[in-house]
Amino acid sequence: MSPLLISIAAFGAVAALVGAASMFYRGESDTKVEDRLAVLTSAKGAKGDPLVTQSVLSQPLDATAGIFVALLERFGRTRMLFEQADTTLTPSRFLTISGCMALGGFGITAFAGPLLAVAPLGGIAFGALPLLWLMWRRKRRLKKFGAQMPDALELISRALRSGHSLAAGFDLVQTELLPPISTEFGRVFEEQNLGIPLEEALDSMTNRVPNLDVKFFSTAVILQRQTGGDLAEILDKIGYLVRERFKIYGQIAALTGEGRLSGIVLLALPPVLFLVVYRMNPGYISLLFTDPAGKKMLAGAIVMQLLGALLIRKIINIKV
Repeated sequence: MSPLLISIAAFGAVAALVGAASMFYRGESDTKVEDRLAVLTSAKGAKGDPLVTQSVLSQPLDATAGIFVALLERFGRTRMLFEQADTTLTPSRFLTISGCMALGGFGITAFAGPLLAVAPLGGIAFGALPLLWLMWRRKRRLKKFGAQMPDALELISRALRSGHSLAAGFDLVQTELLPPISTEFGRVFEEQNLGIPLEEALDSMTNRVPNLDVKFFSTAVILQRQTGGDLAEILDKIGYLVRERFKIYGQIAALTGEGRLSGIVLLALPPVLFLVVYRMNPGYISLLFTDPAGKKMLAGAIVMQLLGALLIRKIINIKV
């Protein structure tokens, strides 16, 4: 049997074993049911984490997680990541898609690639595509939320000046503006209507939306409710600061445009040149994978490429 078929069979066997282990170690629902009842019958969960009581209603009792999903939930807030990206994917479905992409990438690279040793790299690259897509979707949504924040602050400020309550201002943002900010402010409005204190609802929104302006807004609202003051004027000042910050961001983007373009060209040139030379003379490139000195040179080139990318990012990424 050829080494390629042996590698594919081994990879499939390992994937099957991993799937079987994840199905075998699915936790029983008794402990989860007891935890849910403990949260509902005591204030322990509500004081510890404001999202706990929401998860009791948002997740069914029979939605037990597998071992890998449990590990993801233990070491990283994956559900929060999916919520920030505004996707209906679950951790188990996301892992399934990533595994299938990795298996497909391994097979495609093994059959179409020049060397079998490159196949695992292809599997890793294809398996990371769903995660990259999720992070891109999350970043785009948070960026859009930040751009809508000044309009929301001014809308709430005008509602307060016209005699409406703060809750009515949240409802006005929900009805007048577009997602994602209408969704988040509408969720705060619905939570406080259902009896959750406004401070906890705002704290939950700051956890869902890691934005500095949202933290300023939540802090201003909470302090105003405790000490008093003109909240409308405070919101106007916060909105003005946010707009000025966006103007500075635009100026920085214009000044660093040449550096960003140069970085893209410099980072893309080695891989493109590698593909061109491989297309013209495959034997010349194969020495990088077969010769010991070629392997060291290839590893050094990859390390230098990564260091160059980090340095260029450090230079053009100016924080305001």
